[in-house]
Amino acid sequence: AQLPDIAYSTGLQFSSQLQGASTGTRWLAARGRHDNRSPVDGRLIAQVAWATSADYEQVIQTAVQAFAYWRDLPAPRRGEIVRQIGMQFRKHKAPLAAMVAYEMGKPMEEALGEVQEMIDMADYAVGLARQIHGRTMHSERPLHRMYEQYHPLGVVGIVSAFNFPVAVWSWNSFIAWVCGNVCVWKPSEKTPLTAVACQQLVAEVLAAADCPEGISNLLLGDANIGVRLAEDVRIPLVSATGSVRMGQDVAQRVAKRLGRALLELGGNNALIISDKAPLDLAIHAAVFGAIGTSGQRCTTTRRLLVQRNLMNEVQERVLRAYESIRIGTPLDAAHHMGPLIDEAAANAYIAALARAKQEGAKVWVEGGTLNNAPSAAYVRPAVYQMPPSAPLLQQETFAPLLFVVPFDTLDEAIRIQNDVPQGLSSALMTQDLSEAETFLSHKGSDCGIANVNIGTSGAEIGGAFGGEKHTGGGREAGSDAWKNYMRRQTNTINFGHSLPLAQGIRFTL
Repeated sequence: AQLPDIAYSTGLQFSSQLQGASTGTRWLAARGRHDNRSPVDGRLIAQVAWATSADYEQVIQTAVQAFAYWRDLPAPRRGEIVRQIGMQFRKHKAPLAAMVAYEMGKPMEEALGEVQEMIDMADYAVGLARQIHGRTMHSERPLHRMYEQYHPLGVVGIVSAFNFPVAVWSWNSFIAWVCGNVCVWKPSEKTPLTAVACQQLVAEVLAAADCPEGISNLLLGDANIGVRLAEDVRIPLVSATGSVRMGQDVAQRVAKRLGRALLELGGNNALIISDKAPLDLAIHAAVFGAIGTSGQRCTTTRRLLVQRNLMNEVQERVLRAYESIRIGTPLDAAHHMGPLIDEAAANAYIAALARAKQEGAKVWVEGGTLNNAPSAAYVRPAVYQMPPSAPLLQQETFAPLLFVVPFDTLDEAIRIQNDVPQGLSSALMTQDLSEAETFLSHKGSDCGIANVNIGTSGAEIGGAFGGEKHTGGGREAGSDAWKNYMRRQTNTINFGHSLPLAQGIRFTL
């Protein structure tokens, strides 16, 4: 199929049939033709070939060989190469964002933000390359020194989801690279084009730096590729982003071989509006949190918990805000919402609306399909007031469906918020210091991310990103998340001339 002008505007050379596996500049043979259609207008973007078993084996073998070279480069040198990769993305920011918007449907403003996140991640990784540190401990034995150091793991497998088709890959790969690992990326089968673009841009930098094939690798295909990565003993770490069901499967397969799994799974995030909240801020945060990426973020605001004495005012403000939401092609910066990823996602959303009504929903804003839209993936967002006991509140509905639940006290709100299987992101809107500190204390949110006076969505890369419970427990991006990509080693050096034993044990010959 003829690729649209958006694809060519990156200056990259795409073949009419995208190959299924790459070890850098080298693309391997692949099988079949799988249609890749844009949710924006339903057009066939490209026909994508998926990696064969032989392709997979060649990619992994090449990656293993490349690791022996890459780990020997000093970390600051690896950081310099990642800096150049970041410059590539700076150069191509606008067309890459257009590709993200066209291939998965998020608005251009958000797509630009996603590419910027890759650029920021490169900057962060460059600084980290000079800060990979251990620690020194005092030994109980005389004339001994103890310290810890970190070594790269080897080949890191990365399985990413369609909703952030490039940013989450960069969280993992840029950090893994500066830590001395090589990467094998399996993107969502729904967003292969942006992955190919990223792979080619990275390959140009690695080739210019005289690096061998196999440092950055790409495998296009279905879930079977993910299964192979999870079961492959040559891959010490598999980082997987997606549904809870997918994560559970990956975790079991990796654990069976005693490997490591870094999981970023579902979110069922709540934003609490206290009667001491700055309401303008609260409504703004709630609306963006609910409709950003058409509700297809793991950090999407899915539950809005409102103090009961504010219900009428919040309802009035929410209705007014939703009346101003503009839905249409994400390539037009004037639109707040684009389509869902595909028609199947839209059908699942319609089914969720029907189920919510069966479980006692009171309609604030009615959702549904968008009439006269360019494709069947466009929907109208919904806001439903729900009873706290509704079973649907326990599930992640990956769509622009916001559930409103009233509460009387902050303790009740925290209990409702925490009473779901997921534990990714959470937020409290209040100007009361005591409420804020309670929410952030051990008695408060049980999520990996807890915010005050900002929404649940839009985390910065400087902090570790991830959640608890069914969200998987993984941490990516900032803080000390780099340690996930390394193995820790404790070293003891005896620079004396006797052999004292720990714990005062005596052993004589």
